[in-house]
Amino acid sequence: MTDVIDPTASPSGGSPDPADPAPKPHPSAEEVQAAYADPKLANVLYHDWEAGTYDEKWSISYDERCISYAVEVFRAVAGEEPEPYETAMELGSGTGFFLLNLMQGGVIKKGSVTDLSPGMVQAALRNAAHLGLDVDGRVADAERIPYDDDTFDLVVGHAVLHHIPDVRKAFAEVLRVLKPGGRFVFCGEPTKIGDWYARRLGRLTWFVTTNVTRLGPLRQWRKPQRELDESSRAAALEAVVDLHTFDPSELERWAREAGAQGVRAVTDEFSAALLGWPIRTFEAAVPPEKLTPGWRWFAYRSWQRLIALDRTVLSKVLPRSVFYNVMITGTKPVG
Repeated sequence: MTDVIDPTASPSGGSPDPADPAPKPHPSAEEVQAAYADPKLANVLYHDWEAGTYDEKWSISYDERCISYAVEVFRAVAGEEPEPYETAMELGSGTGFFLLNLMQGGVIKKGSVTDLSPGMVQAALRNAAHLGLDVDGRVADAERIPYDDDTFDLVVGHAVLHHIPDVRKAFAEVLRVLKPGGRFVFCGEPTKIGDWYARRLGRLTWFVTTNVTRLGPLRQWRKPQRELDESSRAAALEAVVDLHTFDPSELERWAREAGAQGVRAVTDEFSAALLGWPIRTFEAAVPPEKLTPGWRWFAYRSWQRLIALDRTVLSKVLPRSVFYNVMITGTKPVG
């Protein structure tokens, strides 16, 4: 497989400049075509492309709303810890959503962001600087993490494992850079069944929205065709970078085989995913000025209520494999 970046780049030599605001050009048709044969190239192209608008697209913020969510999902799988983790790394950090909100929530003191995409590392470091958080960053391949053995007390990730070609190798690397007794927590990964219904709901919503908004007075809800075409190109590339869906038991087995102990997978979001994916797709298909604060508040509150239903009722009667998200934790053995 072709190496498309230097995964050993350090913050002082070769990693992205967090102050550089220059937008990344969208990949050419030739680059997109090449990416179909190279998942790592696809990940770099797609995430560099999305870096500037990623937070808006996924309704990511660094306020109480997302701080509470990040801490809540972390605790749901890792449990309560008496003290904050001194050092933590986020693998596949994107714009820093998980690490930065966990730091603001008091879970982590000092953080490091890593991602295969230079554009995403830049975005995460800019977000950290804006929030006044103690964070460094490196461009990094999850299968060859550029940190020494026994470096971190905690490794976290959100929606990253399904982008990594060799997940078992990534688990081994995570355990290598953890200190003995250190913990990993990965959240936001798609289950096999959850991905099946989420993608179909998304495609149906996109089809209905982009066709209904061709009609008369509803045209004001239609994005320019150029933007719709661009979104379709990005979606095609997104399908290339989404390499895996997971069975919770299989994911637990892979972590144990890599040497982890105390491995535990938890699933979340069933009714919330059935609502969330159509809402997210609808929001991507219409002009952003049409999405009023009232709409966003309705979407967020509705999702919150369904999350509560999933956790308090449906998780007790449905098999864990039907939920959309799987979260996993484990620790590095001591000695």
